[in-house]
Amino acid sequence: MIQDRATLLAAAAMALSLAAPASQAAEPIKIVVIAEASAIAGVAIPNAAKLAADEINKAGGVDGRMIEIVDYDDHNSAADGVRAFQRAASQDKAHFVIASYVSEVVLALEPWAARLKLPMITPGAASNDISMRVHDEYEKNKYTFHGYLTSTAIADSVCDGAKDLLVKGLKVKTAVVMSEDAAWTIPLDAQYLECLPKIGIKVIDHIRLSPDTTDFTPIFNKIEGQKPDIMITGISHVGVQPTVQWANQQVPLAMFGVSSQATSSTFWKDTNGATEGVVFQAAAAPDVAVTAKTIPYSQAYQARYGISSAYCGYTTYDEVYMIAAAVKRAGSTDPDKLVEAMEKTDYVGTIGRIAFYGKDEKFTHAIKTGPGFVTGLMLQWQKGRQVTVWPTEVANAKMTFPSFVKVSN
Repeated sequence: MIQDRATLLAAAAMALSLAAPASQAAEPIKIVVIAEASAIAGVAIPNAAKLAADEINKAGGVDGRMIEIVDYDDHNSAADGVRAFQRAASQDKAHFVIASYVSEVVLALEPWAARLKLPMITPGAASNDISMRVHDEYEKNKYTFHGYLTSTAIADSVCDGAKDLLVKGLKVKTAVVMSEDAAWTIPLDAQYLECLPKIGIKVIDHIRLSPDTTDFTPIFNKIEGQKPDIMITGISHVGVQPTVQWANQQVPLAMFGVSSQATSSTFWKDTNGATEGVVFQAAAAPDVAVTAKTIPYSQAYQARYGISSAYCGYTTYDEVYMIAAAVKRAGSTDPDKLVEAMEKTDYVGTIGRIAFYGKDEKFTHAIKTGPGFVTGLMLQWQKGRQVTVWPTEVANAKMTFPSFVKVSN
């Protein structure tokens, strides 16, 4: 009996020793999400991350390892974002961080990604400085990836759309640029001021407004008094208030450009329909098959959360899949190996074919843009729906404006 017991104990010990590596291999891949959960656009980041993780886990995970999402609300605060990032490293033992659509938050996190050697990707921040820092100090900042279009690329996309829709279609000749004063709009506006004249639109004024602005009446009065053909916008943190006042005051100028909050279907309700006619840039849309993955993602998001995905939901969803693929390629969650594996990304996601610029290029670790990669769309709110009006080959509607808007033709 004693011998049998000893044999059983030895066998159990052997089984445990053999099971240890398998158990270790089955440890979850931890992705921490830091976002603006109370913002119209920001809430799409944790939502989309969980949707992607559930799909991957349902399919067996990454070589048997499940993806675990831990999410934090940074309350639109860089300080809160930094505290969350520190917890991600020390408490959560994160392998990767998906962080924020706010450039100021991401720029504050970038030094911490370097210090803690914790890979990070942003699904929505646009400031050129994010990827330019990686270029300027690659070995230090290589842990940061810029998973959305740079501000310069966004402005170029808007100008491409404006050339067809405004210059050729409506004979627009003059514009006022109106942008919020934020890190991401500094390069955006610089590129607007360069690319708009090249397509035939003269910029007669350039207004930068405080994100704390509550009354846009003086701004609209000033713009209207200059009699431009159109307003070119760069707004993200503000959105509801200027849109509501634009409609209520019947400002006779179309709003065309970037309006990040308008990318979510909740914007119609939040503005009580005042967004009718607003034209905005996005990398993907719920009604257009940018790739074979775009509409299925959009439908799955709508079914799960009851609203359409904001722009940074599409990118977050893609990024969870990209991180999973990088872990598989690396065969490890070692940060340096993950960085090397992420740099080899060539993935067709919801927004197009995604690859990163290399360390010798200006926007290192930003996603490649242009034909064959990520381009962009121009959408418009029409009768409670987001419809695509450009490029013409994928557009399912033509631009129309409320009766109070006067446009050239």
